[in-house]
Amino acid sequence: MTILEEMDVEHPAAKMMVEISKVQEDEVGDGTTTAVVLAGELLKMAEELLEQDIHATVIASGYRKAAEKANEILDKIATGVSRGEDKILKEIAITAMSGKGSEVRGEKLAELCVKAVKRIVEEFDGKLEADIDNIKVEKKSGGGSADSQLIEGLVLDKEVVHPGMPKRVEKAKIALLNMALEIKETETSAKINITDPEQLRNFLEEERHMLQEMVDQVKKAGANVVLCQKGIDDLVQHYLAKVGIMAVRRI
Repeated sequence: MTILEEMDVEHPAAKMMVEISKVQEDEVGDGTTTAVVLAGELLKMAEELLEQDIHATVIASGYRKAAEKANEILDKIATGVSRGEDKILKEIAITAMSGKGSEVRGEKLAELCVKAVKRIVEEFDGKLEADIDNIKVEKKSGGGSADSQLIEGLVLDKEVVHPGMPKRVEKAKIALLNMALEIKETETSAKINITDPEQLRNFLEEERHMLQEMVDQVKKAGANVVLCQKGIDDLVQHYLAKVGIMAVRRI
């Protein structure tokens, strides 16, 4: 995040500068200051041209032609980098991190960045592309940049729902549930009259049986880890723990 994103500006030109900074940060991750300085200079030169009674459309057309020429020159002087050139990729990462307070551990962080990007890069029409949305940066207090590590998988900052569940599962078979492992409440209000203790026991037993059936279905599917989008009933947590299934809720 850049300081411009924190500024509350109203002037259209200032808003454009903020947008330039955001786009540069999102697309490249570096060079926001350079982009804003260049844009500011272009606006300054445009003002001088306007004072010479040159129409705005002519100025805009000239800038577009200049941008096309600049891209043409950049394509000629650019150096191609292949997936296997880790040394150059690390140097690029170190340059991008310069001035962001990470220089002390720049070498290690650059190596992690290169490894992470290489894990998600895909080839489309002969070109390599990496969607950085597939990389998640998880921050935890109490450590430093030297403690940074790359997890080749998915990190969920959650705890298991029951202390009796396993804390580590290898070769996990994961069940992803978008439903609650709870007794579903009725959409309409209902009143049940119970006149006998046996009726209450039967009612509770049926509820217990329904919850047990949910756990049996999970076990039958062969899952030993449950990631549930919604809630998990306390009794279901107990049953899952008894059969050695790890569960996480509200992910």
